[in-house]
Amino acid sequence: MDRAEKIKIVRAAITEFPDFPKPGIMFQDIFGVLADPEANKALHDLACEHVLQHADQVDKVVGLDARGFLFGNSMALAINKPFVPIRKAGKLPGKCSAVKYALEYGEDTMEVQEGSIKQGDRVLVVDDLLATGGTLAAACNLIKKCGGEVAGCWVVIELAVLKGRDKVGEKVEALIVMEDVE
Repeated sequence: MDRAEKIKIVRAAITEFPDFPKPGIMFQDIFGVLADPEANKALHDLACEHVLQHADQVDKVVGLDARGFLFGNSMALAINKPFVPIRKAGKLPGKCSAVKYALEYGEDTMEVQEGSIKQGDRVLVVDDLLATGGTLAAACNLIKKCGGEVAGCWVVIELAVLKGRDKVGEKVEALIVMEDVE
């Protein structure tokens, strides 16, 4: 099966939920892909193919809380590199480095365990969805605060109309770009 066929299978398995988490939002749920073994395998293959193409440019793979963990760890294993979770505040044990970021209403904090990203580490950042870009931008800022370099960002789905890519300020690659979904 070629790349285009795999992407088509993954796209077809993404479940949409209207008005979640609030009215006017068409939520794109990656769990539909994970519930379909053929789509899950296709997504796994595509994620690993991507990271293998960039293996010489990556020292560590970061997955964002929580769906980024589902793909990031497999990608790290595919290139025999460490996987590092970035989580919401209070979810990681030990000393953590943190960065605050703005939400639509208020702010939130992301953390990474101290020492897990070192000076000069080239980091691939992985998540399931790029919407407004706040979470991905915060993760990139946290990596840089720890001394790492963002080698790139990889997401399964990008909601292009929300222009989150512009906010991130780093190279972003999306497996599926949805042009007309908010």
